[in-house]
Amino acid sequence: MAQHGWVTQTQNPARTADAWWRDAVIYQIYPRSFADADGDGVGDLPGITSRLRHVADLGVDAVWLSPFYTSPMADAGYDVADYRDVDPLFGTLADADALIAEAGRLGLRVIVDLVPNHTSDEHVWFREALAAGPGSPERARYLFRDGRGPDGSEPPNNWRSVFGGPGWTRVTEPDGRPGQWYLHLFDVKQPDLDWTNPQVRAEFLDVLRFWLDRGVAGFRVDVAHGLVKAEGLPDWAGEHGLLDGTVAPMWDQDGVHEIYRTWRQVLDEYPGERVLVAESWAPTPERLADYVRPDEMHTAFNFDFLETHWIAADLRESITRSLAATAAVGAPTTWVLSNHDVVRHPTRLALPQVGRRPNGIKATDPQPDEALGLRRGRAATLLMLALPGSAYLYQGEELGLPEHTTLPDEARQDPTFFRHNGEVAGRDGCRVPLPWAADEPAMGFNKTGATWLPQPESYRRYAVDRQRGVPGSTLEMYRAALRLRKELRLGRGDLSWVDDASDETVSFVTETPGGSVAVVTNLGREPVKAPAGEVLLSSGELEDGQVPTDVTVWVRQ
Repeated sequence: MAQHGWVTQTQNPARTADAWWRDAVIYQIYPRSFADADGDGVGDLPGITSRLRHVADLGVDAVWLSPFYTSPMADAGYDVADYRDVDPLFGTLADADALIAEAGRLGLRVIVDLVPNHTSDEHVWFREALAAGPGSPERARYLFRDGRGPDGSEPPNNWRSVFGGPGWTRVTEPDGRPGQWYLHLFDVKQPDLDWTNPQVRAEFLDVLRFWLDRGVAGFRVDVAHGLVKAEGLPDWAGEHGLLDGTVAPMWDQDGVHEIYRTWRQVLDEYPGERVLVAESWAPTPERLADYVRPDEMHTAFNFDFLETHWIAADLRESITRSLAATAAVGAPTTWVLSNHDVVRHPTRLALPQVGRRPNGIKATDPQPDEALGLRRGRAATLLMLALPGSAYLYQGEELGLPEHTTLPDEARQDPTFFRHNGEVAGRDGCRVPLPWAADEPAMGFNKTGATWLPQPESYRRYAVDRQRGVPGSTLEMYRAALRLRKELRLGRGDLSWVDDASDETVSFVTETPGGSVAVVTNLGREPVKAPAGEVLLSSGELEDGQVPTDVTVWVRQ
């Protein structure tokens, strides 16, 4: 590899700041599918607590829990009926306290999900809104509007639901007549709140304090880009404007930033560097960086990187632009490859690298090459974990779990599947319960064998007990990578690109407080020469000093 033509990026802000979150690795737990203590087939908080040692042993800094609040579960808990209590499906508030305490004992912080764009239609506020009628203070907490047309029978605008179908539903008024419409950018059972309402703003400040007082380290904010809608709710000719360079009237409005400034003030009242993490599908890296200005959120998921195809030039461009955008506001970049809303990256990277990624994969769709996906998935992970900034891992990716791509339609539960009349698979395939022990009931998820989604037989070979302590296993690769990342302080490094002769590699050097580390990911068809120095870790076997196709290597220089 040619050692010339350095192009140095803006200095990593994390290098000169001590806050834990600037280079943290955080592990996402999807409670329904992590571990099930009571055997009903759905994961729960006691189950999570019983398996936290596995997470701590990986070497991560914190866990993020997807919602466990009281909910009718129309959208797997993202339809919240009570933000201050635990749904009986998952346990009790005492169980949440016990989980937070055990995590602390193991050296793990706990981040919880907050869902401020919408509530459940079974939330007391929405029930009051339906009962109170048009023009009432109760309705003013939500986005109720009169319909268009002489009899109000047409929706107030043409907005669509992210899950498919119209974004508006008409209600029956207390007197029995057809009445106003309410906005739901997601499921019909998830009415959007009106964030111009002072009661809404005050309520969520109180919810923040409720969980901060219980010891959480912060909040992952769901749909952080959606709270404020354009004045007048104008029609929109495009789709949803996600990551396409446009600002749609329902997303990424400038008014969201004032809200997060008030939230930041609350978190700053508490000791221990509590954090706000934005799930913001902003249209560009530069607009995403607005969410992590010094007085707003701390970090924001880099979905531009997640959505980038397995193409060297595209990856280099995404990394370069992301680092520059966040550095301009003094924030770290937060890398992520998988979560509960997208096809798992070992499967996604085996798909044709053209066009938009699918929203799930059905048994009738072309099936990806599982071995190719795992190889690329491992390489992508080592690439990501070598980058400056912070990173998120999704439960099961440390096992190399693929998407469940042959899930029977009758087993599906994602509202996306139903609102698209079964034409879109949806997100169930990445939410299947984890395999802990290959030969136990439910692969160790519980002791009864019940699972809310069926596990594919292929998961047995990915089970924790089949990989723990096995050299070269994906689990051991993750553990080694996280240990080295922390020892070498890779998240605190300054990245410099290498002007490589090949256009089919992602090649850079990270200058860290722990030394200089060269990283090469080979996306081409031919092997490339590995950098000179001590090979620390590779995602696949090197061949005579060469980095094979779809392999990443870390070399100490």
